[in-house]
Amino acid sequence: MRRDTFLKSLAALAGAGALPLSAFAGTNIKMMIPANPGGGWDGTGRALGKALIDSKAAETVQYDNKGGAAGVIGLAQFANATKGDDNALMVMGAVMLGGIISSKPPVGLDKVTPIARLTSEYNVFVVPAESPLKTMKDVVEQFKKDPGSVKWGGGSKGSTEHISASMLAGKVGVDPKKVNYIAFRGGGEATAAILGNNVTVGGSGYSEFAEYIKAGKMRAIGVTSEKRLPGVAVPTMREQGYDVVLGNWRGVYGAADITAAQRAALTEMVVKATKSKAWEEALEQNKWTSALLTGKAFDDFVDGDFAALRGTMHLAGML
Repeated sequence: MRRDTFLKSLAALAGAGALPLSAFAGTNIKMMIPANPGGGWDGTGRALGKALIDSKAAETVQYDNKGGAAGVIGLAQFANATKGDDNALMVMGAVMLGGIISSKPPVGLDKVTPIARLTSEYNVFVVPAESPLKTMKDVVEQFKKDPGSVKWGGGSKGSTEHISASMLAGKVGVDPKKVNYIAFRGGGEATAAILGNNVTVGGSGYSEFAEYIKAGKMRAIGVTSEKRLPGVAVPTMREQGYDVVLGNWRGVYGAADITAAQRAALTEMVVKATKSKAWEEALEQNKWTSALLTGKAFDDFVDGDFAALRGTMHLAGML
């Protein structure tokens, strides 16, 4: 029997509940995290890995961090090194789309296989606890007086925090091209820069800064959600008079050149993991919103978000 026919048969049996997922998914998942340790993609990848093991969808998970260029460097490595490997996953999300739009790399998402959107999250802006700028209004006033004096720190160029800062510039009458944005290869580097007073304002997902906000080491001054985050006393940008609303989402892709049956099997593994207690705990701890999407619906979503982000980045003066 041909391998692809065999895999299709196994997938059908698994879908009917007659076969455990591990029979056709393999026991070891290789997880590419295209960012340095300590950021949102790193947290997502490791939380998913724990959930895969907790749900018995996989026995082991190996992690490979490769940061830089909004995930584009890790994407190229993943695409080239894992062709046909149905046990390979790569964490990605809106930030990677922004990086692809801004840098136009030779290797894009068309070289790998969509698996699932996992979560959505909004960016929070913070200042160091001892900063003389206490509110977003203080930041904006300084920004309008001298744009270059406000150093915005966050993920790679084209990240959602970069886009948000550029959007804010346009809303308050500052040329978006004058945004003094300092890109870091991972959340850990950005956090260190904020704690070390090396940037004026930091931006990232709330989960990355939560412990420092609670400990009083950072002051949260605005979040890019439409409504306040549940259980989080941080005002939205919009309620402060700045119409900046931008969500961030994260998901996973598989390797290039896997069969439809292999894609289905890998998708089922991920879906099973998202039903585990470990994943539920990760959602609660990190204030992530479950946003599971698979199959054609995920394909269409990514295509639509590419178009929407390209438009937003154009209006923000980033292209």
